[in-house]
Amino acid sequence: MKKILLAAAPLALVLTLTGCGSGGGGGSSSGSFAASPTPSPTTAATALNVSPCLNQLVAGRSLASLVIPDVVTLDPTKASGFPNGRQLQDPVIDLELAALFLDLTKVPVTVLASLPLDPSGNDKPLPGTFPFLAAAWGGAPAAVGGSGFVFRTDPSTSYTRVDRMGEPAVATALVDTANKNAYNDDNPTVDATGKWVPVFTADLTALSMALDPQLTALGLPVCAVPATSTAP
Repeated sequence: MKKILLAAAPLALVLTLTGCGSGGGGGSSSGSFAASPTPSPTTAATALNVSPCLNQLVAGRSLASLVIPDVVTLDPTKASGFPNGRQLQDPVIDLELAALFLDLTKVPVTVLASLPLDPSGNDKPLPGTFPFLAAAWGGAPAAVGGSGFVFRTDPSTSYTRVDRMGEPAVATALVDTANKNAYNDDNPTVDATGKWVPVFTADLTALSMALDPQLTALGLPVCAVPATSTAP
């Protein structure tokens, strides 16, 4: 049990080190990470090479192609569920963090999600029909009448986006606090230019340097390699 509980510490540290945020990342549209000159990363860490992490396959797709651009994609010809879209009960954060830090040639992407740390499921059964969400706790809301509702009809240009909601855990784990506002102001078209690759790489490198010794001590194989390694 002690070993299992210790496994939670690295994952919590990821969120602590990077600050809060949501969304995804940027890189090259080829689905493989390569250096790009802008913007300058805020984290200088060079002792590890994280390219094997960013380029490893998750359900047949490279992790790079999942976060470039930062959108959740769905292929209706394939089974649904992360990384092909997401189902309501998919443990997407555990899956994404496993893909970022662990060697998926040695352990399945579900290895962190299978640890008995989180609830085994939703606290209420999910219905099989629309809206597919369980009823809220606390009983039915108080009746306040069925008229007088005013629905906004403002054009989209009237709204300002303050956060990006893309591939789970990407902006949280790969975009440091100093860059979050600039990242949220960008869009998937900018992602595809490779603008955010240096930040992704630098922040993942720094996190890997901090967390890999703990993950290794827990018997979990990491995907980052020494910076001098020629591993793909």
